[in-house]
Amino acid sequence: MRWSRLVRTAYLLTGDHHEAEDLVQTTLAKVYLAWPRISRLDEPDAYVHRALANNNISRFRRRRVVQLLTPRLPERSRPETTARVEARASLAAALATLPPRMRAVVVLRYWEDLSEQQVADVLGCSTGNVKSQASRGLRKLRDHPALAAGESGER
Repeated sequence: MRWSRLVRTAYLLTGDHHEAEDLVQTTLAKVYLAWPRISRLDEPDAYVHRALANNNISRFRRRRVVQLLTPRLPERSRPETTARVEARASLAAALATLPPRMRAVVVLRYWEDLSEQQVADVLGCSTGNVKSQASRGLRKLRDHPALAAGESGER
C-alpha cells in the first residue's frame, strides 16, 4: 500500500498527524484480514480509501473527548515557510468544520483527485450525492473565516 499517501489523506480527514497514522494503521489492519478477497477486486485502492473514510466516520462517531490541538511553531521560521504552514493550518481548520462525510467527499474529490464516480464508489453513494456534498463543502470552505481572510490578504 501507499502509506504516505494514505496518511496524507487521513490527515485531511482527521486534522491530526497522530490520529491520521492511527486511522491508517487501523484501516490497514482490517484490510489485511480480508486481503485475499480484496486483492481480486478491480480497484483494491478504492476499497482501501473507502475503508479509510468509513473508519474515520466511525471514529468520529465514537469520539467522546474533544481534543484541543495546539501547533508548535519552529524556533526559527522563514516567511515563505510560515505562509505555507499558515495556509495549510487554515485549510485544516476549515476542513475540520465540515461534517465527516462532506469532508471525505471534498478530500477524496479535490485532494486525491478522484472522479465523482470513484468517490461515489469509495463512499457507497450516488454521484449526485457526491456532487451536492462537494458543492456544499466548497461553499462552506469559501465562507470559512480562516480561508476568506487568507484570500483577501493575498489579493
